[in-house]
Amino acid sequence: MSTPLVYGHRGASADAPENTVEAFALARAQGAHGVELDVRRCRDGDMALHHDAELADGRRIVELTRADLPETSCTLAEALDVCDGMVVNIEIKNVSVDPDHDPACRLADTVVALLHERGGRDRVIVSSFGLPTIDRVRAIDPDVPTGFLTFIEPMGPQAIELAARHGHQAIHPHVATVDEAYVELAHQHGLAVNVWTVDDPDQVRQLAAWGVDGIVTNVPAAAIAALAT
Repeated sequence: MSTPLVYGHRGASADAPENTVEAFALARAQGAHGVELDVRRCRDGDMALHHDAELADGRRIVELTRADLPETSCTLAEALDVCDGMVVNIEIKNVSVDPDHDPACRLADTVVALLHERGGRDRVIVSSFGLPTIDRVRAIDPDVPTGFLTFIEPMGPQAIELAARHGHQAIHPHVATVDEAYVELAHQHGLAVNVWTVDDPDQVRQLAAWGVDGIVTNVPAAAIAALAT
């Protein structure tokens, strides 16, 4: 059985507020190899680490500046600092159904610029449900690893073939769409398989037996423990 990397989903989000320094630090403390986090664009071109397009009070992030965000909101630079030495899966939120959708995929430019400024491109993977977004990342810098996220609705071989044809390094499927044949096909296409979101210990062990490369979980400590048994 292979031992996949364990990524804290928005940090150790079962035990700390998601997408915060606290959650990322806790994921490290729980033994996670990396974290997954979400970035959205603000009105001023800056980034917000937030899963939804709106804050809890209903304000749209794309209509706010960085200064308008809650005090608990950390920057991507701060997240990279607290996750130094870990793998950081940076999910760029940019799909057509969201109010902040940007066909030009400018957030890809912003993320890559920060990575160039800081270094450490070998310790990140930039992912998105929007294929044009990660295509844009590759167009700017093909040395930045990229992963294609897929929704619960299975795309199966089509998604794998798309990711490989577009030169991406990984496929990030929902756990409900994954079986051993899926993992084998992805590997045949040269893709790593990082599965989300997996909190059940039995599922963690099953996925490891199938040879997945990464497991994204809300409970890193439990996933690490499951892989040790």
